Amino acid sequence: MDTIVQPLQWSDLAVLAPELTLILAAIIITLLDLFVPKKWNREWSGVLSLLSLGAALGFVIWTIVDRIALVQQGGTLETIQLLNHSYRVDDFALWIKVLLLIGAVLIVLMSLKAPANANLGHRSEYYYLLLPAVLGAMMLASAGDLITLFIGLELLSITTYILVGIKKDSQGLEGAFKYLVLGGAASAFILYGMSFLYGMSGSTNLMEIGKMLNLHAAAYEPLIYVSFVLLLVGIGFKIASAPFHMWAPEVYEASPSPIASFLAVIAKAASLVLLFRLAFNVFLRLTAASDQASDQLLFLYQDLSTIMLVLAAVSMIVGTTMALREHRVKRVLALSGIANTGYLLVPIALNMLGTGTPYSDSFASFWYYLAAYLFAVIGAFAVWIIVERQSSMREQSTFAGLYHRSPWLALAMTVFMLSLAGIPITAGFVGKLYILLGALATKALWIAVVMMLTSAVSFYVYFGFIRQMYMRQGERDKVGFAFPQQAVVVLCLAGVIGLGLIPNLPLNWIHLVFSVPADIFTQ
Repeated sequence: MDTIVQPLQWSDLAVLAPELTLILAAIIITLLDLFVPKKWNREWSGVLSLLSLGAALGFVIWTIVDRIALVQQGGTLETIQLLNHSYRVDDFALWIKVLLLIGAVLIVLMSLKAPANANLGHRSEYYYLLLPAVLGAMMLASAGDLITLFIGLELLSITTYILVGIKKDSQGLEGAFKYLVLGGAASAFILYGMSFLYGMSGSTNLMEIGKMLNLHAAAYEPLIYVSFVLLLVGIGFKIASAPFHMWAPEVYEASPSPIASFLAVIAKAASLVLLFRLAFNVFLRLTAASDQASDQLLFLYQDLSTIMLVLAAVSMIVGTTMALREHRVKRVLALSGIANTGYLLVPIALNMLGTGTPYSDSFASFWYYLAAYLFAVIGAFAVWIIVERQSSMREQSTFAGLYHRSPWLALAMTVFMLSLAGIPITAGFVGKLYILLGALATKALWIAVVMMLTSAVSFYVYFGFIRQMYMRQGERDKVGFAFPQQAVVVLCLAGVIGLGLIPNLPLNWIHLVFSVPADIFTQ
């Protein structure tokens, strides 16, 4: 694969079209909100946000289709480097952006005509803050430099701090304050870890850092461990992995439901992408030596892999066991997210060289399970927005008798819960199976056992919703809902079932264009 490196030109605007679309949309919505009469309904800002996200998604998909067609015709793909290698457009970034934008489209659609108890009173602010948050997540996917990574992370973080407290009641402000304090501490850990990487390499470019650590690993070995642990602690807070997870249930509970779904999917996915970039671009390069130090470097990489696997295992166990005793819906979904963070950490943490034969499916299994998790969680939050409109309760008992009030809505929620539990024919089952096979292929048998045991225990958590919907008596009034929430439920249902029935279609496309040396190590 060739690499194109050139100064930023006007022609590069086409490459940056998805990001520029969101920037322009956020500016336009902000300016219009200042001049449009206050008595006008602010749903127009949601429609504009939805159109801008759809346009950005269209640009990304267009690029992916062109790259797939080029490979099928026997052509050579190019990794485009912009701004002195600090921003890159490769297949890793493009496929991640597809999920980020799909998730954002579903969340904005879910928010249109949301009921009053969804607490989205400041509608315009909500929409034009959501766009830069998504932009920050997309920057993390394309970043090739520590500075770009940190700017994208803070753009995402600062906007989500505001979004959590947007309803301005005591619970929301308390949740936003806790999220701000812990998120700021996490950013400090990440920045401190990055400073060690810069100090050891003299560069902020991820490729250069990886090369310099590879050359001087013996001298810097203690500092490599320190920098890695600092980064992992900071990112652990961002992704709500145990034992850095305690903020998640409270913040999810305090947030409006659409924002809680954003934290559960978009913010979590973006922070995992940050870890993916650092783990592969920087620390995986430690194994690239061919001299006498190669065995020592391989041992160092194995240690870092084991640390991440331990974090994954702790997240699975803690998230699942804590969810067993929780009955409030948002808290259950938050704790479920902690367990699923563990599953998503496994493909990143697997020792790709543990068997002598490189394991190359880490990104494919990571992407697939992230897609399955996205559709199931956003779908569950959409159902919850519909159900909570008729009740002031926040417990699982709110779903009591839902099958008799709205059979299709109960069926959709059942599919989402079965997917999160990993029941066959759903996307969640196939995603967990791919991750499990990867663990077995790299001989990480113990993490495979933890995955299977926690998945089995999680059945009780998710079947609690099903028990309420089908086996408990509840209100007899029919469930009323607006078209946007209904559309989100249908789309998420199609995503969960579609990915479960034809998993090979997206995976074959990813395998066609993506490879670790070409998309991760390209300089």
